[in-house]
Amino acid sequence: MARTLRSSVPRAAVATVLAGLAALFVQTAGPVTTAQAASTGLHVSNGRIVEGDGADFVMRGASHAYVWYPGQSAAIGDIAAKGANTVRVVLGGGNRWTRTDASQVASLIGQCKQSKVVCVLEDHDTTGYGEDAAAASLDQAVAYWKSVKSALDGQEAYTVINIGNEPWGNTNYAQWTAATKSAVAQMRAAGFHHALMVDGPNWGQDWSGTMKANAASVLAADPDRNTIFSVHMYGVYNTADKVTGYLDAYVNAHLPVVVGEFGYQHSDGDVAEDAIMSTAQARGLGYLGWSWSGNGGDVAYLDMSNGFNPNSLTWWGNRIFYGSNGISSTARRAAVYGSSGSTPGTAPNGYPYCANGSATDPDGDGWGWENNRSCVVRGGPAD
Repeated sequence: MARTLRSSVPRAAVATVLAGLAALFVQTAGPVTTAQAASTGLHVSNGRIVEGDGADFVMRGASHAYVWYPGQSAAIGDIAAKGANTVRVVLGGGNRWTRTDASQVASLIGQCKQSKVVCVLEDHDTTGYGEDAAAASLDQAVAYWKSVKSALDGQEAYTVINIGNEPWGNTNYAQWTAATKSAVAQMRAAGFHHALMVDGPNWGQDWSGTMKANAASVLAADPDRNTIFSVHMYGVYNTADKVTGYLDAYVNAHLPVVVGEFGYQHSDGDVAEDAIMSTAQARGLGYLGWSWSGNGGDVAYLDMSNGFNPNSLTWWGNRIFYGSNGISSTARRAAVYGSSGSTPGTAPNGYPYCANGSATDPDGDGWGWENNRSCVVRGGPAD
């Protein structure tokens, strides 16, 4: 029986809507720190996520629930083959879920590098802390990262550390700010100079605007100024106005934000997935869909592939990879892998995949024309 992956289900009714939230941003000022200036890995610069060479890196990818399905790590390569430049890998810290040890972390990073994708590694044990009694604290998450540090050292160009998945529920969520600042400080003191990703409270959806209001101070408290903010967009974000309003607040304040999870529907309501993808593309922001496969029965509709089969995509899988503003047509490989251009890959018939997806195939036969040669549209009749 498939495990239910409750990554973003709020346990209490969300009565507060984003409209009317008037959180004020204070832009981070001051000189760039030595650690940031010397960074050769992924890092934050003027509100953007950039690589060591200063080129923008815009995440496009999906989550893989490794901790529950350790035998399905081939999913990393399968997601990459669909055009993704990033895979968010779900780990266990040993407090709630089976601990993913240092050797496994090293192997997962190796698979990401082999597939030429950036690894966003996250500790899932913190999900819903404060509301879910089984959840681990951010302090416990930091202890986990310290225990696997040997696998992460030297991987700053290839990995982002998502300290804790949805690390606060809807109870006492105002404590998120102090706890997050403390976790980031502990990570830096332990010698981690990776880009750190922090999820918002309220099961990641930040309907209270807590992360939005305090993001500038959290970034300022990071000695490396290298913290990325991740909002999870589900039923709270059911209109285009709510999506754009939330994301634009960060863009206008020059603060780095990604949509770290989203679906096209959820138990808390419909999701404005088209607006999420189009806004991210227009603003040059990253998005990571939930999830490749393995969701439990009550949220099985969030599977992108049927039974981890890359040749059997669901409606959601086809939408996020091949639809308008989808991964296949908008992802650009990380420059650390030798190219900052598109990464179409090669179809089984030997022809390259079309970097621009179906946009280059007006007659819908699965064949396009790019760079003076034929190309194959991923998932099309010729693939």
